[in-house]
Amino acid sequence: MIELRQLSLRRGPKVLFEQAELRIHPGQRVGVVGPNGCGKSSLFALLQDELTPDQGELSRPPGWQLAAVAQQTPSGAQSALDFVLNGDAPWRRLQDAMDSARQADDGLSLAKLHDEFEAIDGYRAESRAARLLHGLGFAPGTEQHPIDSFSGGWRMRLSLAQALMCRSDLLLLDEPTNHLDLDAVIWLESWLRDYSGTLLLISHDRDFLDAIATHVCYFDQGRLGLVSGGYSAFERQRSERLAQQQAAYSKQQREIAHARQFVDRFRAKATKARQAQSRLKALERMELIAPAHIDSPFHFRFLEPARASSPLLKLEDSSVGYGASPILSQLTLSLEPGARIGLLGPNGAGKSTLIKLLAGHLQPATGHLITADGLRIGYFAQHQLDQLHPEDSALLHLRRLDPERPEQRLRDFLGGFDFSGDRVTDPIAPFSGGEKARLALALLIYQRPNLLLLDEPTNHLDIEMRLAISRALQAFTGALVLVSHDRHLLRLGCDELWLVDQGQVTPFDGDLGDYPAWLAARTQSRTTSSSQTNCPDAASGERDARKEQRRRQAEARTRTRPLRRRLEQLEQRINALSARQSELETALGDTALYQPEAKPQLLALIAEKQQLDAELSGVEHDWLQVGEALQEAEADA
Repeated sequence: MIELRQLSLRRGPKVLFEQAELRIHPGQRVGVVGPNGCGKSSLFALLQDELTPDQGELSRPPGWQLAAVAQQTPSGAQSALDFVLNGDAPWRRLQDAMDSARQADDGLSLAKLHDEFEAIDGYRAESRAARLLHGLGFAPGTEQHPIDSFSGGWRMRLSLAQALMCRSDLLLLDEPTNHLDLDAVIWLESWLRDYSGTLLLISHDRDFLDAIATHVCYFDQGRLGLVSGGYSAFERQRSERLAQQQAAYSKQQREIAHARQFVDRFRAKATKARQAQSRLKALERMELIAPAHIDSPFHFRFLEPARASSPLLKLEDSSVGYGASPILSQLTLSLEPGARIGLLGPNGAGKSTLIKLLAGHLQPATGHLITADGLRIGYFAQHQLDQLHPEDSALLHLRRLDPERPEQRLRDFLGGFDFSGDRVTDPIAPFSGGEKARLALALLIYQRPNLLLLDEPTNHLDIEMRLAISRALQAFTGALVLVSHDRHLLRLGCDELWLVDQGQVTPFDGDLGDYPAWLAARTQSRTTSSSQTNCPDAASGERDARKEQRRRQAEARTRTRPLRRRLEQLEQRINALSARQSELETALGDTALYQPEAKPQLLALIAEKQQLDAELSGVEHDWLQVGEALQEAEADA
């Protein structure tokens, strides 16, 4: 059991929590929630012995294996698969020990090591690591790519995969969905629900927490609390608690007012003076109940959009991509004023590419993009944060947009995004990612767009800010196109869903709850890459594109039959090798083999097992490769 007893922690002059009491039992999956800066990450640092409490005690079961995502972004020439395998420390230790035993020709030690290796299911470690990578969105074949070949976001996924690979008793995940798309979030939900250890999860994604958490640990004005259920259950209990607290506060205020009236009325009368003094002392001793502060610090709305003709934007038989190969083709669509579109689709299918095309950051390779008179686009993506000026203040950023507006009006607007006091005039360089995202959104909103294009706007934002955005979007009268892994935001902000898949954009036949089932049924969901091989070249014409697609489908169907046969053969071979492996392990467990006269037989069995282990590893590798090839062929067919 993890237990905090009277624990207090400060960071500089700020008290993060004081006299905290918390008990987390083995197997519980605990969502950790609270506003940015309240101490959630510091709690994780305490659990990892990176910080020491100022007061009190923290204990966890001795011998527990702890896993967490590394703070440093990985780099180097090591392959992605090897990096993830490093998360399984016992596997890596035994691999190194077996290599040393082989070099030393130490058959006895090698036999014992093989037993240990089998006990931890070491022969399937590479398959397990590959499944983690594919679940997090890595395309088959990229497992052997060096770490340095991946972008920063994909390297963060590698760190997450390494943490999941660990044989942990306690898993600490701090905002694991920030660098994931919706497909990977849904996969991670399934993986974490099956996790048998104790999980502590910091997240501002309420749907994600509802799907995983058995309990919620919350930060409240320097205290910690624990309630059963997911985030929605916590929110209901919190609302009830705050309502009771507000009622108690109101009742106490009436009692205080009545007591003061008595004191003011009778303190001058000698006969009542003693009673009046008693009432005064009672008031002094009374523990004041704090009013329920349930108001969010964020109060903003989208300004009335500028008027524009209809449609706002129109694509006619357009294609777009990078270089010669289009990502999306044959795009014919229009956006009307008031449209509210959520984009769904597998990783790499082109959702962000479509957003960039609509925003004018990419030009169509073919076809036409027609915009209305008066169109004013508000585009938000994570790279927008890089366009902020670190040395400038939030007020100066806003003043550039409207130099003539009185400063107090600008301050009032920024106050709705919780920028007040010195934070308005301080340079933004030390701001957190969430604060910079809030500022970028504030600047976007101030420009009165009539078409909002939002690509993952909630990364690094806490639940209160996400809720404020949801409410503001509900009241927004302009058009909206949204890409987000936050299903709560998609559900509240969008009226229509479009599916981006296989180079096309089509209406999604279903609601958001149907999307996981669509993903499960789509065998290519783990093999889609940023450049889709079945997307026809628009420059060659529609007829040639259809002909090429039919040719590829026919080739895929032709490949399927031999691949299936080969897969069956490999499965039969794996079963035979596994059976012989079990026989050898049983034989090597016979103590009589380790007598001097049985040494030739022992060495023969060890040699056979070494050869068998190597063969089994190779067959399993081939089985994995053929299985992936079969998936691709079936998807193409």
